[in-house]
Order: sequence, then structure tokens, then C-alpha cells
Amino acid sequence: MGLAEFERRKDEKVNGVVYNMSPAPAGYQHGIINNNINTIIKHALKDSLCLVFMENLDFKYHPEINDDYLCPDIMVICDRKHLKGGSYSGKPKFIAETLSPSTAKRDRTVKKDIYEKAGVEEYWIVSPQGAVEIYYLKDGKYVLEQNYLLQDDEEDEDYNAMTEITLKEFPHIKMTLADIFEGVYEH
Repeated sequence: MGLAEFERRKDEKVNGVVYNMSPAPAGYQHGIINNNINTIIKHALKDSLCLVFMENLDFKYHPEINDDYLCPDIMVICDRKHLKGGSYSGKPKFIAETLSPSTAKRDRTVKKDIYEKAGVEEYWIVSPQGAVEIYYLKDGKYVLEQNYLLQDDEEDEDYNAMTEITLKEFPHIKMTLADIFEGVYEH
């Protein structure tokens, strides 16, 4: 068997339509950002019942209706009883999507609406260009709580690389903009 046969094909299914997410999103920055966020959360959840998944667990967002699913870049779950095989059918506590040219529109529209309806309390949209949008669920609708644009030049008056971001449901999980984008930009 060739190596390709062992690789998991990454796709998503929305309203019965399968979207092929392979090959991986253009640009290595996507993977670096996801790994940075995942590593920080994973370390902070070490002695917790909660788990963090990176691009490897399908989220079945309304299993009582159909078998549609998304594969979030980063997802934190705390109710393990909803884990089955390679999928999760509960309510994630946190989801982050890192934009790529092929997924940016869906991450900001279709996926955002799905996560909102599914009751995901906190949703981040991260751009490899240095932006982080943080949405909190309030009265069943997403509200843009924070919107950061990285300025990592210490000489600039708007320098904000050390700005600390805390996950709403997990106040002990903190990361700076510099942490999120570490290794993405060469100076």
C-alpha cells in the first residue's frame, strides 16, 4: 500500500454537500498558527477532563437531523460522552478557524452561523496576516468581543504583540498575540 492510502482525507459536509479540504490550506503559516494555539491550550488543559483537538476531529453539529459535520482547526470539548470514533456530537466550548484563501469566506459566514446555532460559546477567526477576531455567544447570537491586528514593531506606538488574550470559559488559558503568531513572520 502506498503512503497516500494511509492519509486521512479531510473534508466537511454541510447541508448534505461534501467540501474537500485537501490538500492542506495554502501556506505553512496556517499550520504554525494552529499548532501554536493548540500547544498553549493543550498544556493548560493537562490536568483537566477537557480535550483540545487540532484539525483531526469531525464536529457533527446536529446529529439528530443528519450526518453533516465540520472539521474545526482547533476545538475544545469537555463532555467526552459525545466522542465516538473520529467525531464529536456535543457542544464545543471553544473553536478557532485559521483563514486560508480557499476557506476564508466559509469560515466567516457558513461556519460562523453553524457554530453560533450549535451554541459554541467562543469562536475565533485567525488570519495569517496577523488578525484575531473573537466572538462570544450572547443571547444566541455572536457578538464581536475583540478584534486584534498584530503590530510587533516595538518602536511603533500601536505595538501590541504582548497583548494577552484569555479564553472566556477557561480564564487560566492565556496567550499573547506574539504567542499566536510565533514563527509565522521572519524579521
